[in-house]
Amino acid sequence: MAEFVAQLDSINALADSSAGFVWRLTDEDPNDPGVKALGAGMLINLSVWLDPASLAEFVFRSAHAGVMRRRRDWFIPQLEPYVVLWWVAAGDVPSIAESARRLELLRSKGPSAGGFTLRSLFPPPGDAACGSSVTK
Repeated sequence: MAEFVAQLDSINALADSSAGFVWRLTDEDPNDPGVKALGAGMLINLSVWLDPASLAEFVFRSAHAGVMRRRRDWFIPQLEPYVVLWWVAAGDVPSIAESARRLELLRSKGPSAGGFTLRSLFPPPGDAACGSSVTK
Protein backbone atom coordinates (compact mmCIF):
# COMPACT_ATOMS: atom_id res chain seq x y z
CA MET A 1 0.00 0.00 0.00
CA ALA A 2 2.98 2.34 0.43
CA GLU A 3 3.04 3.03 -3.31
CA PHE A 4 -0.67 3.93 -3.26
CA VAL A 5 -0.36 6.11 -0.15
CA ALA A 6 2.64 7.93 -1.67
CA GLN A 7 0.36 9.14 -4.49
CA LEU A 8 -2.52 10.41 -2.35
CA ASP A 9 -1.32 13.98 -1.87
CA SER A 10 -0.63 14.56 -5.57
CA ILE A 11 -3.89 12.94 -6.71
CA ASN A 12 -5.90 14.92 -4.12
CA ALA A 13 -4.16 18.13 -5.24
CA LEU A 14 -5.03 17.27 -8.83
CA ALA A 15 -8.68 16.77 -7.85
CA ASP A 16 -8.70 20.05 -5.93
CA SER A 17 -7.52 21.93 -9.03
CA SER A 18 -9.67 20.05 -11.58
CA ALA A 19 -12.46 21.74 -13.51
CA GLY A 20 -15.79 21.04 -11.86
CA PHE A 21 -14.35 20.14 -8.45
CA VAL A 22 -16.37 21.66 -5.58
CA TRP A 23 -15.39 20.01 -2.28
CA ARG A 24 -13.87 16.88 -0.72
CA LEU A 25 -13.73 15.38 2.73
CA THR A 26 -10.30 16.04 4.21
CA ASP A 27 -10.71 14.72 7.76
CA GLU A 28 -12.74 11.73 8.80
CA ASP A 29 -13.64 10.84 12.36
CA PRO A 30 -13.07 7.11 12.96
CA ASN A 31 -15.97 7.22 15.45
CA ASP A 32 -18.40 8.67 12.89
CA PRO A 33 -21.34 6.23 12.55
CA GLY A 34 -20.98 6.44 8.78
CA VAL A 35 -17.38 5.27 8.95
CA LYS A 36 -18.44 2.35 11.13
CA ALA A 37 -21.32 1.55 8.75
CA LEU A 38 -18.90 1.24 5.83
CA GLY A 39 -16.77 -1.25 7.77
CA ALA A 40 -13.29 -1.51 9.19
CA GLY A 41 -10.38 -1.01 6.85
CA MET A 42 -12.36 0.78 4.15
CA LEU A 43 -10.99 3.83 2.38
CA ILE A 44 -13.47 6.71 2.24
CA ASN A 45 -13.23 9.29 -0.51
CA LEU A 46 -16.17 11.69 -0.42
CA SER A 47 -16.27 14.57 -2.89
CA VAL A 48 -18.67 16.93 -4.63
CA TRP A 49 -18.38 17.78 -8.31
CA LEU A 50 -20.28 20.26 -10.45
CA ASP A 51 -21.51 17.51 -12.76
CA PRO A 52 -20.83 13.87 -13.71
CA ALA A 53 -18.84 14.91 -16.79
CA SER A 54 -16.33 16.80 -14.62
CA LEU A 55 -15.99 13.82 -12.30
CA ALA A 56 -15.53 11.43 -15.24
CA GLU A 57 -12.89 13.69 -16.77
CA PHE A 58 -10.89 13.59 -13.52
CA VAL A 59 -11.40 9.86 -12.85
CA PHE A 60 -10.71 8.53 -16.35
CA ARG A 61 -8.64 11.15 -18.21
CA SER A 62 -6.20 12.54 -15.64
CA ALA A 63 -3.31 11.02 -13.67
CA HIS A 64 -6.03 9.49 -11.47
CA ALA A 65 -6.66 6.95 -14.27
CA GLY A 66 -3.21 5.45 -13.74
CA VAL A 67 -3.97 4.91 -10.08
CA MET A 68 -7.31 3.35 -11.00
CA ARG A 69 -5.62 0.92 -13.39
CA ARG A 70 -3.42 -0.33 -10.53
CA ARG A 71 -6.12 -0.57 -7.82
CA ARG A 72 -5.97 -4.38 -7.89
CA ASP A 73 -2.34 -4.16 -6.77
CA TRP A 74 -3.45 -2.51 -3.52
CA PHE A 75 -7.07 -3.46 -2.85
CA ILE A 76 -9.10 -6.64 -2.62
CA PRO A 77 -11.51 -6.79 -5.60
CA GLN A 78 -15.05 -5.89 -4.57
CA LEU A 79 -18.02 -7.94 -5.74
CA GLU A 80 -20.57 -5.25 -4.95
CA PRO A 81 -20.65 -1.54 -5.81
CA TYR A 82 -18.15 0.59 -3.91
CA VAL A 83 -18.78 3.95 -5.61
CA VAL A 84 -22.08 5.81 -5.43
CA LEU A 85 -23.17 9.16 -6.84
CA TRP A 86 -26.19 11.28 -6.07
CA TRP A 87 -27.32 14.86 -6.56
CA VAL A 88 -26.95 17.39 -3.74
CA ALA A 89 -28.17 20.98 -3.66
CA ALA A 90 -25.55 23.62 -4.41
CA GLY A 91 -23.74 24.56 -1.21
CA ASP A 92 -24.66 21.35 0.64
CA VAL A 93 -21.91 19.15 2.05
CA PRO A 94 -22.81 15.46 2.26
CA SER A 95 -21.99 13.42 5.36
CA ILE A 96 -20.25 10.08 5.58
CA ALA A 97 -23.43 8.64 7.14
CA GLU A 98 -25.47 9.81 4.14
CA SER A 99 -22.95 8.31 1.75
CA ALA A 100 -23.09 4.98 3.62
CA ARG A 101 -26.91 4.98 3.33
CA ARG A 102 -26.77 5.77 -0.37
CA LEU A 103 -24.17 3.10 -1.04
CA GLU A 104 -26.35 0.57 0.76
CA LEU A 105 -29.35 1.73 -1.32
CA LEU A 106 -27.37 1.20 -4.53
CA ARG A 107 -26.23 -2.22 -3.36
CA SER A 108 -29.67 -3.39 -2.28
CA LYS A 109 -31.94 -1.83 -4.94
CA GLY A 110 -29.65 -1.06 -7.86
CA PRO A 111 -29.26 2.34 -9.53
CA SER A 112 -31.95 4.91 -8.69
CA ALA A 113 -32.25 8.67 -8.23
CA GLY A 114 -31.09 8.06 -4.64
CA GLY A 115 -27.83 6.41 -5.67
CA PHE A 116 -26.32 5.70 -9.06
CA THR A 117 -23.01 5.32 -10.90
CA LEU A 118 -21.28 7.02 -13.81
CA ARG A 119 -22.58 4.16 -15.98
CA SER A 120 -26.18 4.56 -14.77
CA LEU A 121 -26.69 8.32 -14.43
CA PHE A 122 -29.94 9.85 -13.25
CA PRO A 123 -30.88 13.45 -14.08
CA PRO A 124 -30.59 16.17 -11.45
CA PRO A 125 -33.78 17.01 -9.57
CA GLY A 126 -33.48 20.75 -10.36
CA ASP A 127 -31.29 23.44 -11.85
CA ALA A 128 -29.11 24.16 -8.79
CA ALA A 129 -27.49 20.76 -8.15
CA CYS A 130 -24.03 19.21 -7.84
CA GLY A 131 -22.96 15.59 -8.17
CA SER A 132 -21.47 13.82 -5.18
CA SER A 133 -19.64 10.54 -4.86
CA VAL A 134 -18.27 8.30 -2.17
CA THR A 135 -15.69 5.62 -2.75
CA LYS A 136 -15.43 2.72 -0.41
